[in-house]
Formats: sequence, structure tokens, C-alpha cells
Amino acid sequence: MIDQACIDTIRLLAADAVQRARSGHPGMPMGAAPMAYVLWQRHLRHDPAWTSWPNRDRFVLSAGHGSMLLYALLHLSGYDLPMEELQAFRQWNSRTPGHPEYGRTPGVETTTGPLGQGFANAVGMAIAECHLASRFNRTGYPVVDHRTFVILSDGDLMEGVSHEAAALAGHLKLSKLICLWDDNGITIDGSTNLCFSEDPGKRFAAYGWQVLHVDDGNSIGAVDGALHQALGDGTRPSLIRVRTTIGYGSPTKAGTAAAHGAPLGEAEVASTKRKLGYPDALHFHVDASVRHALDARPHGKERSAQWQSLLTRFREAYPGLADTFDRWLEGQTASEARRSAVLPRFERGSTLATRVASGKALAALMGEEPNLIGGSADLTPSNKTRTPAQYDFSPTTPQGTYLRFGVREHAMAAICNGISLQGMLRPYCGTFLVFSDYMRPAIRLSALMELPVIYVFTHDSIGVGEDGPTHQPIEHLMALRAIPNLTVIRPADACETAEAWLVALNNQTGPTALILTRQAVPTVTSTEAAKGLAKGAYVVRMAGPDPDVLILGTGSEVPLAVRAHEMLDQDGIKARVISIPSWELFAEQSAAYKEAVLPSQCTRRVAVEAGITLGWERFVGPEGRMLGLNHFGASAPGARLMQEFGFTPDRVVNAVHAVLRT
Repeated sequence: MIDQACIDTIRLLAADAVQRARSGHPGMPMGAAPMAYVLWQRHLRHDPAWTSWPNRDRFVLSAGHGSMLLYALLHLSGYDLPMEELQAFRQWNSRTPGHPEYGRTPGVETTTGPLGQGFANAVGMAIAECHLASRFNRTGYPVVDHRTFVILSDGDLMEGVSHEAAALAGHLKLSKLICLWDDNGITIDGSTNLCFSEDPGKRFAAYGWQVLHVDDGNSIGAVDGALHQALGDGTRPSLIRVRTTIGYGSPTKAGTAAAHGAPLGEAEVASTKRKLGYPDALHFHVDASVRHALDARPHGKERSAQWQSLLTRFREAYPGLADTFDRWLEGQTASEARRSAVLPRFERGSTLATRVASGKALAALMGEEPNLIGGSADLTPSNKTRTPAQYDFSPTTPQGTYLRFGVREHAMAAICNGISLQGMLRPYCGTFLVFSDYMRPAIRLSALMELPVIYVFTHDSIGVGEDGPTHQPIEHLMALRAIPNLTVIRPADACETAEAWLVALNNQTGPTALILTRQAVPTVTSTEAAKGLAKGAYVVRMAGPDPDVLILGTGSEVPLAVRAHEMLDQDGIKARVISIPSWELFAEQSAAYKEAVLPSQCTRRVAVEAGITLGWERFVGPEGRMLGLNHFGASAPGARLMQEFGFTPDRVVNAVHAVLRT
């Protein structure tokens, strides 16, 4: 029977690839092969020849450790993933890495492996589809009409991020989200009974999901029926619990932890092939009949061509709307000049919290960037992330552009990754900087996948005040700066904040984190001067070509440095004040620019930032001094804390005198 031959081929390709690599996870692909086959063969709408087809169904392998399941499906379906790549599984420079990586392998929709992340990404993809459908579809013209399918594991359902994301998905009634749970009852440690005695089905039902059961994961008819039932429910997302046997076909390791995360062994692979009815099977063997049956290119081409025809008719019927659709597809919204023109301007000497300035900038840009969509983790009034023109995305108002994530920081970030991956929307999200710790795994994946998500982090220092050390970020700036490809920007004042939004919107190759104050700060720059933020660092106050000392700072400490500069000037000391809002942007500048801002001959330097000092050594050198906070804060008004912990102009002046004496 061709169905069984296809399923067994997927199983054996996984076993062979893991064995050749001498590492990997053969058990999950072998157990989940039937459900994956049914999904890909009978339900998934995709075109291997057009991997970026906008209306393709999205498939997310949240259980990314079972990557060979996905690679086998992509290869057999006709994607540009030749057998040589399967044979190079987990090897240097192959397109079949140990866990799926977005942008590396054609057909991989998101980077997965950290469990729960893919599931939450899928929730974001479903949100994006629902919102775009409400914005663009017209009667007879469903130009946005795709589903999001997920295969997830027991481990995915243990991770907290999946709980957060599932609850929100049920609340939002994302009916085009369908998840297949590979319920094999095994983890690395052994049986899931060791740590997992809840009933996830009841939990998902309580979240508002349709929950279906397939008792025999090898029954393709049962899996097919469950998928049809899930697709037929247009009111809620669906979870299909599929009972499987990890390592199915392996004579001695099936159903055990031994099949999870290690090769079966040459002898066991051979025994598995004999048991499945392939006694003479060569390594990486694919029968011609199987290759023909699984080739998705003919149907894919037909489906994508039908959609292109629909899009052509849509353009004729709704030319203005279609023009917007096309521009969003191409990632085109407002020009940089237009963005600059609409930004609010702030007067030097005015006082404003940078979170407030951020809200004003976002409100101005929202009219020019209609594909911006975002929200907050239940901190909307504090984060200033909702503009007057926005209303909520909900089951009854899916065209809304404001997302109420609830107190779900981790899922919020992962969902924004999914929204970005869908391809037409620009997501942003907000919370307090201290809670970036809850989001870090998803932020790291934003950076790894080069997704242009914008993170709005407010309440950026001990200036938070009375909430105390639990809410006062000390180490968080440095922790974010440690993530490769994440652009961290801590603007000094309102003018720099407006410029920071421009930089964030221009950044298409990675995420941007905006670090903003709760407390009001003086505006010490100007709209024109603040354009220096785009280079990461620039001179805020000059002291001639040969300064005696350099004072470096970020955020709310730059106005502090400016006041110290004024005091030093009265003493005849030439101090240059330099704002360094983004270490990453400054690192990209030419050596000549860096030298112009930080002249090497001036080795007397003082850095001031209300956080840990780790890392500032690169700027101040051995003769410099760092004013920071290498301990936790306290509960008191923010202004009192700044004074008690030494963030005052007098202390900066004293530090300057100290370095000048050395």
C-alpha cells in the first residue's frame, strides 16, 4: 500500500540520517510519520517551487528536535533539498542542521528546538492571518486564507510559554490554528509519568480549544478524520491528541527513552528495516512510487496559480486596496523622509519621560505605518504602546491593531516572532525592562532569525522608584547587549527617542530594543542633533578639539553628564559629553568616525549609566572610571534613589577630578 510505503520511507530516512550523523533524535520522526504524512499529503496547501507563496499554509514543527521528520517531508515533497543534504544531516554548512533554522532550509517557516517557541510562533502566524484577512478580503476575493498547522511534543506542552500562548489563542478564537500533539509519553529522562500527570486536553478545553483524540497514531484514517473535524470548526483552535509510539518499528527501542535522543545503532537500524518489511533496503533509499506519490509540486503549482489568478481579479476590482496589499507584501510602507516629517519635535529644555516621548512618536508614525501591530503585557498605560487611533484586535474586531497580551511576557515575544514570520506585518510589544528576562529565549530567536520585531522596554533603571529592587533593572541592559544581532537603544531624551523609532523601523535585519525611562528627563539635544543616534554615539557637548576628559553616558544619565559638563566648564576643565545610546550601532561605524567621537589621545574618561558597569571597560580603558550600580536597588522615590546611589552631577564632577589626578 502506497500510504504505508510513504510513511515507512519517512521513518527510515530519519533513522538513516541520524545514524550517519551519529547524533540526533530518530524516535519522534519514526513515531509521528503517519500524522505528518496525512497532514502533508491530504491537507497542507503549499507549493515547493514557490516557498514564499503568501497564501501557503504554514507548518511549524514545534518539536524541532525531530527535524529529520521535516527534512524528509521537504525532500520528498519536491523542495530544493536534495538527498545529499539529508545525508549531510547535522554537518558543517549543510541545509539540514540539528534543529530547523528559518532562512537556512527552504520550506522551514521558523526556527524551532527550544520547546514551546514554535507553538507560540504559530499563534502569532494565526493572529497575522486573521488580521490580514479582515483588512484585505472582500466578498469573492479571499486573498488571505491560509491555515497554521503545528506538530508539538509532550515537552512543548510542559513549557510555560505554551500555556501562555494557548490561553491567548483560545481567548482570541483562532480557528485556523490546528495542532497535532505527538503524545508518545516519553522524554529524555524516561516516561512522562515521572513529571507529567496532568490532562492537557482538559486544560486546552478550558482555554476554549476544540480537543480531539486519535488513540492509534498509525491509523491514517483516524488522523485524517480528526483533521477534517478540526478544519470544519470555524469558531476555535483545535488540538488533536495523537497517541504514538516513539521509535516505531525499532525492535528493541520503540516506546523507550533510548529512541529519543541518540542513534539507534547500525544493527538496530537494519533490524528496523527488516521489521518494517525492507530487508534489503539500502541507506537513504526512496522507491520511485513513493517519490511520485509525495511530490507536491503539481498540486502546489495549481493551487498557487489559482491564487495568483484570484489576486489579479482582486487588483482589478479593488485597485487601491490591492496596491496596499502589494506594498505590504514587499515590505514597503512610508519612506524614511516621510517618517521623519511626521515625527513630533521636542524643545530643548523641556522635560519628558522617554516612554512618553515614545508614545508620541508611535502615534505619529502609526498613520504612516498602517502595518504596525502591537501591544503590551498588561502594561499599556505604563508602556505608552497604544495610540489614540488604535483599537483592540479581538474575535469581533480582528481588524484592530492593538494586542492585549495579558501578563504573558514570554508568549508575547514569541507571538510577535510569529507575526513577523508571516511576512506582511511589523510587530512591536512592550513591558518593563526588568521583565525582559521572561522574554529572553524569544528575543534571542528574534535575533537568530533576523526578525525586525520592535521591543519597547520602559521603566529602565532605579528611576522606577517605589516598586523596589524586584522591578528595578540593574543587569538587564548588559544582558540584552550580549545577544548578537539585537540592536539595543537607550535614548537620552525625547529627541533621541523619536530618532530611535526611525532607526528601529529602518532596521529590517534584526530586532530592536528601545530602553525608556519612567521618570521625566530634561531634553538636552535637538531634533537635528539627535540624528547622531543613528550612528550609535555622538558628541552632545563639545569642549574644543582637545578635551581634557570624556564623559560617556546613555539614557537618563546623559542629562546628568551635561549638567556636570556645565559645572566643569566653570572650573576651566574641558569636558566632552558623548551620548552612546547604542553600542551595536556605534560598533558598525568607521574607525575614523569612532576616533572623531572618542579621540584615542584622550584617555581620561568617565562612564555613567544606572546599571552594572560590566562592559564599559571597552570605552573607558584602564585610566577611566565607571559610575554604575553593581548591586540591587531599593524601594524609595526614584529621585531619592538616584541621589543615594550617586547618580548626581556632583559625583560625576568628582569622578572627573579623580581621573584627571591619575
